[in-house]
This record gives sequence, C-alpha cells and structure tokens, in this order.
Amino acid sequence: MSSAGQKSGRFQAIKRGWNRDEPLLDAMSTAVVVIDAQWCVTCLNLAAETLLDASIESTHGTPLGDLIDLNGEWQQLLEQVHREHFATREHFATMKREIAVVLHSNRSCCVDASLTPLGTLANGGLLLELNPVDRLNAISEDAQVREAQASAQQVIRGLAHEVKNPLGGIRGAAQLLAKELGDNALTEYTDVIMEEADRLRNLVDRLLGPREQLSTRPMNIHEVLERVRQLTEVEAGEGLLVKRDYDPSLPEFEADPDQLTQVLLNITRNASQALGGEGTILLRTRARRQYTLAGKRWKLVCAIEIIDDGPGIPAEVLPQLFLPMITSSTQGNGLGLSIAQRIANRHGGLIQCDSRPGETRFTLLLPMEH
Repeated sequence: MSSAGQKSGRFQAIKRGWNRDEPLLDAMSTAVVVIDAQWCVTCLNLAAETLLDASIESTHGTPLGDLIDLNGEWQQLLEQVHREHFATREHFATMKREIAVVLHSNRSCCVDASLTPLGTLANGGLLLELNPVDRLNAISEDAQVREAQASAQQVIRGLAHEVKNPLGGIRGAAQLLAKELGDNALTEYTDVIMEEADRLRNLVDRLLGPREQLSTRPMNIHEVLERVRQLTEVEAGEGLLVKRDYDPSLPEFEADPDQLTQVLLNITRNASQALGGEGTILLRTRARRQYTLAGKRWKLVCAIEIIDDGPGIPAEVLPQLFLPMITSSTQGNGLGLSIAQRIANRHGGLIQCDSRPGETRFTLLLPMEH
C-alpha cells in the first residue's frame, strides 16, 4: 500500500470509530493518539500504548495532560492547531521535529510529532502521530555496537587460539618437571605454574564466551527474576533493597532460563557492587509492541529493566561497555557484560544501558515469539 493509501485508510479507520478489530493502526510502528475537542484521549494504537506506558482501557476519556506534560512547546502546538485548523482543509497537518515528550512518571523521550485536525468544530478531534527519534537513534547505535562486538570477537577468537596452544605446552612441561624433581619444596613452584596456566586457560575460555547450546523451553520471566532477586539479596545483605514492578500480563515465551539467570544476575551483582551493598535496585518488566531488534521487527518484545540509584557509569565508558575487557569497576575483569550481551544476542535480543548519577538503567530486550 502506498503512503497516501495508508494515510487515507488510517483516517477512514478513525472516522469509523476505530477499535482493536481494526489492524491497520496497530500494525504501525508510529505511535498514534486521537484526542477530542477537550483534549481527552479517545484512541491509542499499540505503539502509543508502549510509548506512553498506558493502555487504551485505562486512558479512554483521560485528559492528555494526565499522560504527558503539556507545558512549553506542547501547549503552544496544540493551541495553534486547535486555533487554525477550522479555517483550513480537513486534513491539514502541523509537523514539529524533535519535541520532548515528558511523561508524568518523569520518563522522557524525543519525538517527531505530526498533529492533524479531524472533522469540524462539532467534533474537533485531533490526530497525534509520534515517531520516537530516540528509538531511531538507538536502532542505529545498536547496529554499530553489534558490528563492533562482532569485529572484536573475531580478533579475540584468533588471539585466544594462539594463546591456548602454548599454555597447554607450559602446563605439560611443568607436570613433567614436577615428576623429575621429586622434591616437595621445589614442586610447589611447578604447582604454581600449572595453577596459573589453568587460570589463564579459563580466562581465555571466558573470552570466547558461552559455548553450550541454548536449552530453550517455555518459561516465565518473573520466575527467573525472582530467583535473581533472592540470590542478590542473600549476597548483598540487609543494606540493599530490591524492589519489583512486574507486568503480570506478560505471557510465557521460549528461552534458556539458566543462561538468562546468568545475564540478569551479572547485571544485578554489578549494581550491588556499584552501590556498595547499600541502596535500591528496581526490577521492572514491560511489554513493547512493534519493536525493532537487530534489524528485525517483532510484534511483542519483553523489556526487563534493572535500575539502581548508584553513582552511575562514567560517560567515557558507556559506548564501549559491552566490549570485552571494558569495566569501570576495580573488582572485575570486564568480561561479564560482554558475555551477557552475547547470550542476549543468541536469544535474538540485546542489552542497552543508560546512566547518570543517581540512576543507572540496564534494559534486556527479548523477542517473545519464534
């Protein structure tokens, strides 16, 4: 269907009294919000529900100002369109590039907004199309990160195989030397050589990443999160508060629960270390609809957020955070997040991170369909 045909179909769907049986608007990745003359919400498509973190059932008839902050540019834009559209043709649209949307949960994003009047003074509706600029930028950044990771992984695999061969020779020679020496005082030194060779071999294996195949089965992500929460609380002690904000409507989906436990536990442990064992970690789940991961569009994606109120990650570290041997901690070797990202990629998903002092947010995104 041409873009003109899609737009015509979109308006016809709204005029008919659009509902969830109308597939056109819900198939769009652009968030569509319809408000009446009193600026109250009458319709949301699935993309708008995801963007605004709200459902049509809970927001129908709700003032738009209860969902987003209408101060500043939004107030002026709405008033301008409402004031001018009666003197224009019916589908006159006002476009505003890169305008901030601030939700009343204090979450914000940047969108390209298109406002189109519907009808006349009698029904005075308004169609809002919100295209998240942040998400488009994130898709581009995700592609760049995956490319960088793939290149780094190729180099690491080559180096790892080159290192493992002489390590095996060193360990074998130390074993033979220990047999020849026959002196317990001297074999202590050969034991050190073998132990260090084993430690380096294990490090190389970790650089290569998880080698076991995914063992997928239908699973409930909240069961995995509860296991991670319990382990984190036991390890950290009473100074750490782990809160939960789960979406109970999330269905089961195919994944490897053991490997996802490894991913989430690694992130929560990092958060606990950043907090010094004292602070708050929030585990949150949400559904995201019509979402693009690794260049593929998914109808339904599970978003698992791990948020801490610690000091944050230095800005210079963030772009390389998921590359091997990159860490802002003095306690780690920088492999945990790299391995976690690879496990997420094997599930068709990815991990994102956003950090500032007082709030660090890791988001694990997983497709919930085959």
